[in-house]
Amino acid sequence: MSELVREIARRAKEAREVISEYIHVTPLEESATFSKMSNARVYLKYENLQKTGAFKARGALYKVYKIKDEYKGIVAASAGNHAQGVAYAAKIFGLKAVIVMPETASISKIEATKSYGAEVVLAGRVFDETLQVAKRIAQEKGYYLVHAFDDPDVMAGQGTIALELLEQAGDFDSVVVPIGGGGLISGIASVLSTEKPEVRVYGVEPAAAPKTLISLREGKPVRVEPKPTIADGLVVKMLGHYTFQVIKETVSGVYTVEEDEIAHAIYLLLERGKVLAEGAGAASLAAIIHGKAPVRGDTTISIVSGGNIDLTHIYRIILRGLARAGRLARITGFVPDAPGQLRNILDIIAKHRGNVIGIYHDRTSENLPAWNAMVTITFEAPGREAINAILQELREKGYEFWVSL
Repeated sequence: MSELVREIARRAKEAREVISEYIHVTPLEESATFSKMSNARVYLKYENLQKTGAFKARGALYKVYKIKDEYKGIVAASAGNHAQGVAYAAKIFGLKAVIVMPETASISKIEATKSYGAEVVLAGRVFDETLQVAKRIAQEKGYYLVHAFDDPDVMAGQGTIALELLEQAGDFDSVVVPIGGGGLISGIASVLSTEKPEVRVYGVEPAAAPKTLISLREGKPVRVEPKPTIADGLVVKMLGHYTFQVIKETVSGVYTVEEDEIAHAIYLLLERGKVLAEGAGAASLAAIIHGKAPVRGDTTISIVSGGNIDLTHIYRIILRGLARAGRLARITGFVPDAPGQLRNILDIIAKHRGNVIGIYHDRTSENLPAWNAMVTITFEAPGREAINAILQELREKGYEFWVSL
């Protein structure tokens, strides 16, 4: 075991004493639903219920505590959660804070960061570009730059989660952790490697930003160009120097999840768990329920790392989730443009307990059959069997319809 891993684990114990006054010991709960879906015994660690809505407050508090007597202010670069964590820590310890956020940051995260008294500067489109602006501001003002992940103190602060797990969970086989820059998984893996080395730690990142997977394959940190992802908190072009070392040494495997899998996990956490998670926070559960992480038969823990999701995203996720579950459908078809035809179709939908919530007519398309309109109908349904029955009866009555959502 490297000295770096041992030192992070040692500092995590100190960090817990320092920050315990300012954070929650977040719940750890078993989920029968997700256990059944994954053929494992699944526990969820709800860091979305942490102060500021994410685990980031832990590392920020410990780091700011360590430097509070040497600097009058701090600077941070973040897509949102580290921003709020650092702003919160600055408020606790009486320092000024300037937070540089990407231009793509959600309004909700920007406003939340400001609410802690921090000055917010918008610059760059991804973390790496934002970080360069933050470095310049820190140098100009003489403030301390609190890195989002590549700092042993920050990693140690995040590692306090593992200390809680050891007390809350008893025996467990594996932990599945989302990876952005790697600070969270590095802290957790360092503690578990020293305190419970038989536990396997798995990392998860979006397929849209697979920097860890590629870096481990190449044997060094590799810069990637991320694609847009709902897990915006995990969008980092490259791992840090320290985080790569720790991940390479302590993590048993790294896996990627697709956008639909992350959205599905968010939806299921809402519907089954009554828990709101952001994309980054749901990534670990997505890997478990979609069979990406090899936890079948394990007692495993999914780190739900944050819950700071934009409400506009939730709306779209719920619609897609309802469609996937067969509880919402949008069908499109050709209907003779004559009185009574639409009524016939609506009667069939109602017969199978469909509740129409929207109808759109198109009578101008060049591809329409003569004397027909293209009609799109959105309706709620009791399940996929009902949708199939509606489509089958429509075809039997001579209407050509297909699912368009």
